[in-house]
Amino acid sequence: MTAGLAWAFGRGPRLLAPRQIDWTMRALDTARTSVGKLEDGRVELVIEHARLEGVTPAMLHWWFQTASEDMEWKGSIIPRYHVWHPVDHIQLEVVRRAADGTVGPGSRFHIVEAFGGDLANLVDRVVDVPRLDAGGITLEVRLLGRAIMRLAHTFTATEGGTGYHSRMLLGAESGLVMKPLSHAIRDRVLSDDKARAWLLHNVEEVGNLPHFLPSLYEARGR
Repeated sequence: MTAGLAWAFGRGPRLLAPRQIDWTMRALDTARTSVGKLEDGRVELVIEHARLEGVTPAMLHWWFQTASEDMEWKGSIIPRYHVWHPVDHIQLEVVRRAADGTVGPGSRFHIVEAFGGDLANLVDRVVDVPRLDAGGITLEVRLLGRAIMRLAHTFTATEGGTGYHSRMLLGAESGLVMKPLSHAIRDRVLSDDKARAWLLHNVEEVGNLPHFLPSLYEARGR
């Protein structure tokens, strides 16, 4: 039974067997990270990733449009999402496409993952995609019309690769009702412990891209 159907039969999300990869995932100290609090009470997590060698912004744009599809991996056809992080990723599903039928601004993703391969750090969320282009992707969880989680990945072309910057904001941005509940909202969406576990998870998954994305992009459409 696939991960996408596992909890349809009452068993809830479950970890999958780790996928075999041929490289060592990046360590947290390969990136510059910070965790802080803004004046409005929101928590800010920032990652400046080490450069993605051999990866272009166009490749990243295409990747986020197609990451929910399958690929050939070590003689089998498996979800691309499972290669992107061979331990933590469980499911990625496009539950709504953009108005023009593509995966782009206006789409919605269902994301299921467990940071560190630990179900105590399970995230099972539907997120909106207000931005997706060659300059980056933004994911949001919204409540009462306001973003209570915003994750913006920004891509910058460099010589021989791409600079990749990630910024997550947790909590209510404004509003008489939302702002006083910001801490409870943050806990509901992504607790402080999960947020810190996300730092390593994101460093690992982004660092995995140079190992398979260039060849996958080159082979697209064949």
